Amino acid sequence: MTPIIRIQREDFDLSAEIAALMAGRSDIGAVVSFAGLCRDEGGRLKALELEHYPGMAEAEIARVAEEAAQRWPLLGLVAIHRHGLVAPGEQIVLVVAASAHRRAAFEAAEFLMDYLKTRAPFWKREHLLDGTIGGWVEAKDADDAAAQRWE
Repeated sequence: MTPIIRIQREDFDLSAEIAALMAGRSDIGAVVSFAGLCRDEGGRLKALELEHYPGMAEAEIARVAEEAAQRWPLLGLVAIHRHGLVAPGEQIVLVVAASAHRRAAFEAAEFLMDYLKTRAPFWKREHLLDGTIGGWVEAKDADDAAAQRWE
């Protein structure tokens, strides 16, 4: 199983990504997907700016995806993360995990998403409706605590 890792400016189609992962397969018994969306932060956010270090970000996500494949019996794994300006309501990130059984798919998807939320080399900055640009967004303590359970 080779994980599919993409960092892209354009949006993604969740259904198409799942269909591509499952095409011609009858050994998959569970597919778990998570799509993270940009929130409007109480109506004050115009867009979220996402930056990454090209090459390094893909390699680091691939490393963690391989770790997930070592921990769980996965039959497929997809991680897509957008960069650039993302408006409220738009998709930011997609994780899809496939396995013969649901527990492995759920746990692997959650493991990879916890990593993407806390340690992946992405930087986020808020562009507000009033025209100002906020500072770079820090990881939340709750996200860090969620990721620690995998150590």
